[in-house]
Amino acid sequence: MKQNLPLLCLSIVLARAQDPRIRALPSDSVQLTPEDISDFSALDFGDEDIASLEGIDFPSCKVFPGDQGWPSETEWAQLNDTLDGALLQPKPPAAVCYSGPDFNPEQCQFLISNTSASHYWLDQPLTSLTEWPQGQTCMISSDPQGNCTRGGFPEYVVNVTNVKHIQAAVNFARNKQIRLVIKNTGHDFGGRSLGAGSISVWTHHLKEMEFLPSYTIGPYSGMAVQFGAGVESWEEHNFMAEHNISVVSPGCSTVGGAGGWMSSGGHTTITSKVGLGVDQVLSLGVVTAAGRFVTADPFTNTDLFYAIRGGGGATYGIVTSIIYKAYPPIRQTSSSLNLILANPSNATTPPPGTVTDADTFWQGVSAYYRFAASILDVGGFGFSYIYPQENNGFRFTTSSQFSDFTRDEVVAFMQPLYDDLQQRLGINLTNPTSLFTGVYNSPGGSGASGPAPGNTRYRSRLLPRANWDDDALWTRTMRAIRAATEGGLEHDFYFHGTLTSPTAEVAGWPGRDAAVNPAWRSNRMHAMLMDMAPAQSSARDATMQGYMDLLREVSPDAGSYMNEGDPGEPDWQQAFYGTNYPRLLGIKRARDPWGVFWAPTTVGSEGWEVRAVDGYAMSQNGRLCRVG
Repeated sequence: MKQNLPLLCLSIVLARAQDPRIRALPSDSVQLTPEDISDFSALDFGDEDIASLEGIDFPSCKVFPGDQGWPSETEWAQLNDTLDGALLQPKPPAAVCYSGPDFNPEQCQFLISNTSASHYWLDQPLTSLTEWPQGQTCMISSDPQGNCTRGGFPEYVVNVTNVKHIQAAVNFARNKQIRLVIKNTGHDFGGRSLGAGSISVWTHHLKEMEFLPSYTIGPYSGMAVQFGAGVESWEEHNFMAEHNISVVSPGCSTVGGAGGWMSSGGHTTITSKVGLGVDQVLSLGVVTAAGRFVTADPFTNTDLFYAIRGGGGATYGIVTSIIYKAYPPIRQTSSSLNLILANPSNATTPPPGTVTDADTFWQGVSAYYRFAASILDVGGFGFSYIYPQENNGFRFTTSSQFSDFTRDEVVAFMQPLYDDLQQRLGINLTNPTSLFTGVYNSPGGSGASGPAPGNTRYRSRLLPRANWDDDALWTRTMRAIRAATEGGLEHDFYFHGTLTSPTAEVAGWPGRDAAVNPAWRSNRMHAMLMDMAPAQSSARDATMQGYMDLLREVSPDAGSYMNEGDPGEPDWQQAFYGTNYPRLLGIKRARDPWGVFWAPTTVGSEGWEVRAVDGYAMSQNGRLCRVG
C-alpha cells in the first residue's frame, strides 16, 4: 500500500490551559450555521428523539446514482457551495492504465513503479489500500483486462478541513438517504471506507496538534495531547519528539491514531505497559448522525464516549478530534530470535537457528511463544511471523520489545529461553547482546513514503492467557497454530502473531470502562492468518474458515480484533464485541435511528446488506439495501 503527494496541512501547536469541556481545535470551531442552511432543506439537522419515536419510513435501499431520488446536479453544486468547494468527484487513479479518455501510459507506469517511495496513495481521496472490497473493477496493471469502472469506490468525496464540512455531508446524506462512508488514511482491511453510490467523508486533512502540559478531568491529572482525526502516526512521533513525551500510537507510520485504529482498540508495542489506544482517550469531538457537533467525555455524552472507545468505528458518529493521555518518554529495547526449518544441504552452511526436524522446529516456536507470557507480564511486546518456504520449510522471525529495560536487563531476561532451546531441544542460538534501543517518541521523519494498494485479507483470533496457563490446553493451542500454518504451504498464506497484554489494570481510568472487546483484557496473542491471494472468492473463504476454526476451537470464549479481522467472520457480533454487543446496539439505535452510518460488521450492520454486482458477498460494489 502506498502513498504520495507532500502533506500540505500545517500542524498547529499550541499550549493553552482551558476547561476540557469547551476546548476545541480551530477546525472544530468552524461549524454549520442556520445561515449556511438557509432554504436548502437538504442540510437540515436531524432529531434523534423524534426519529426514534416516530420511526423512519426508509426505502428498501439507499438512493443510488440513476435513481429518481438521486440529487440533481444543481443540488450537488449547492452542496459544494456550502462546502466551500470541498466536494470532489475524483476518478479511480488506475483509469490512466485503461483505454479511453483518461489513458496515460506514463502516469500508469508511475503508479506501478514509483508510488512506493511517496505519499501518493494516502493522499488519494478514493483509494483504499486493500483492493478486493472495491470489486477489483479498476486494477493497476501495465496490461489491464476489461474496462475501468467505479465499482465500490464512492461517487463523491468531501475533502474535510473543518467540522462544518462533516456536518453538511452527514445532513445531506441523511436527508437524501444516500449511503455515507468514512475514510481517514486508507488503511482498511475490511471494506469499511468503500461503498458504491456513496458520499465519502474524508478526514485525512484534519492535521492539527496541540500539547496540553497540564490537563485535568475526573481523577486524571497530567500531560495530554489533542490531535485532529487525520493525524498519522509518523506525525504523532514527530510531535512527541518535539515535546519529549510518549503517546500510544499506531505501529504503522501512516495509520491515523484517532480513526478506526482507536475505535476498535488500537494496539502497539507499549500496550502491555500503558494500555490500548482506547485506554488513552480522555475526550472526543464527534459529529453525530443528526449532524450535531458534540463533546464526548466521561461526564458528557457518556453513551458516545463509551461506544466509540472500542465499539467499532463508522457507526455512532464521526470523530473530528481526540484528547489522549501523554507520558514521560518511554524507552524501548528490542531483542530478536529467528528459527528456520530447512532440508539438510551440503552446499551451504546453514544460518544460525536452522533445524532439519519439523517437530523440533515447532517445539522451538512453542518455547518462544510460551516464554513470551513473561515478557508481557513485565510490560513487553512480541512480534512474530511464520513464513512458508521451499521444500515444506518455514521461517520463524520474532522481535521482543521491552519498555524501560536496559540492554543488560533484556539480555539477562531472555537468557532462560536460550538455555531451554539449547538444553531441551538442541537448538544452538546465541542470545544477542547488541540490541536496538530507543525512545518511544523517535521522530517519524517526513512521511514521504507509504504503502501501495494490495490485497491483504486478515483472519484473526485473540488467544487468551488461559491457553498459556494450562499445559494440556497449550499443547492443543500449538497443534492448532501448526496445523493452520502448515495449510499455508498449499494455500499461500502465512501466520502472524503479535503478543500483548492490555489488561483492565493496565488500562486504568477511564479505559477500563471502554466498550473495547473484553477478549483484549485477557489476551496473550493476536493470532492471524495473512491471506495475500490476488482474488477473493466464496470458495477461498470456506477454505480459510476451516483453518481459522482450529484456532476458534482452542479459544471458544475469546474473540477477534475487528481492525485486523475478517468481515466474513462467523458470529461477528460475539467475535468483535463480545458481551458488549447488546448495549452497543442500543446506543446505535438511539443515536442513529436513520441508519446514516453503515459499514461491514459494525454494530447494527446486520440490518443492511450490499447487493454486490460481482457476486462476492464481501464486496462493497453494489447497492446498500435493507435485509429482507
